[in-house]
Amino acid sequence: MESGGWYVKPRMPSRREELAALLLPAIVLVAFGTANATHRAFAAPVSTLHSPLSSLRVCSDPNNLPFSNAAGAGFENKIAQLVGHELGRPVTYFWWAQRRGFVRNTLNAGDCDLVVGTVAGLEMLATTRPYYKSSYVFVSRHDRHLNIRSFDDAKLRRLRIGVQLIGDDFANTPPAHALANRGMTRNIVGYTVYGDYRQPNPAARIVDAVARGDVDVAVVWGPFAGYFAKRSAVRLDLVPVSPQIDLPYLPFVFDITMGVRRGDTTFKNEINDIIERRRPSIDSILAAYGVPRVDAGAVPTT
Repeated sequence: MESGGWYVKPRMPSRREELAALLLPAIVLVAFGTANATHRAFAAPVSTLHSPLSSLRVCSDPNNLPFSNAAGAGFENKIAQLVGHELGRPVTYFWWAQRRGFVRNTLNAGDCDLVVGTVAGLEMLATTRPYYKSSYVFVSRHDRHLNIRSFDDAKLRRLRIGVQLIGDDFANTPPAHALANRGMTRNIVGYTVYGDYRQPNPAARIVDAVARGDVDVAVVWGPFAGYFAKRSAVRLDLVPVSPQIDLPYLPFVFDITMGVRRGDTTFKNEINDIIERRRPSIDSILAAYGVPRVDAGAVPTT
C-alpha cells in the first residue's frame, strides 16, 4: 500500500480496532487512532472551559468538517444547537481534536457532557438511540463511468484505489482489509484521515484525489464523501460498498448515535426523546450536508 511514496505493510487489527476504524469521522478514531505531535489535541479558550452548569457543554473537534469546526459550520454543530434549543440551554464547546484519548480527556474528564457523533454501543460511554446509519461508499468521477459497486468487481484490479488510513502507523481501515483479502495491495494508495491538522479539512484530501484523477476510485466513509463530493468542481458518483459486511466480520455500515457519560441515564433519556421528537429536523440537517443514509434510501450522486 502506498502512502507518501512508502510501501506500508498491512497490519491486521483486532476486532475492536476494525469497528473503531470504520467510524473514522464520528469519533471512533478517538480510542484507537494515533496522533503525532503536530496533530495533538488542543483545548478551547479558557472562557469555555468553565462554562456555566446550565449550558449544554459539547465535546467537539475544531477542525473536522463535515462534522464540526470552531466556526460551528459542521452538521454536528447544527444538531448540537437543535439539542440545546430543545433543552433550553445555550451550547458551549470543549474543543479537542478527535484523536487517541478524546473521550478520556473530554467527556470522561468532566469538561463536557455530550458527544454528538459516535458509534452505537461504544463501551467507553453511554450511547443513545441511533439518529442515522451510514456506509462506506465508492467515490469516482462521473465522466469515468466506472460504476463500481462491489469489492468483487474485477475492474478494481486494474485501477488505482484510494483508501483511508489511521494514525502514524498507517493502520488499515476496513476497505483496505477487504481489498487486501482479495489480493489487491499494490494498486492501493493510502490517505491518512488525520492529514495535516494545520490545514482546514484535512480529511478532504482523498476526495480531492479522485477529482484530480490521482486515483481512479476511492473508498470513503459516507459523511466525508457526501460532503466533499458536493463541493467538488468535478461531478463525482457515490455508491455504497458491497457487501455491507465482509465475512467473517468486517462491517461497512454503522449506526451513529450521541454519547454521554456512563451512568448519566436521565440525560441520555432526554437526548433520546429529542432524537425521536426532532427526527425530521435532524434528517434535514443531514440531507443538507449530503450525508449518505443507509436508513433513508439511496446515496446521493453529486
